Amino acid sequence: MQNTYFDENSNPISELISDDVYTILSKNRLINVKSVRNFIIRRKFVSLRANNINPIAAIEALLNEYTYLQYDTIRKIVYQRQGKVNSEW
Repeated sequence: MQNTYFDENSNPISELISDDVYTILSKNRLINVKSVRNFIIRRKFVSLRANNINPIAAIEALLNEYTYLQYDTIRKIVYQRQGKVNSEW
């Protein structure tokens, strides 16, 4: 698994946007760090599941990496529907 914490200058979502775009967005504080973290967690969960790890074990593996999160928080992140828009806007 990758490092839990990512450097603001490195691009943890390089498969989505170029490093240059990420750097510009990051410098202008237009990157939602929490959303990037959740994306990484979902990606790791999918990877674990693809390797035939059962869901509970996959969540527990993520808990070991993201020790500051609770089990239910990770469960909500990995099972959150994709494309769901935050209604607090």
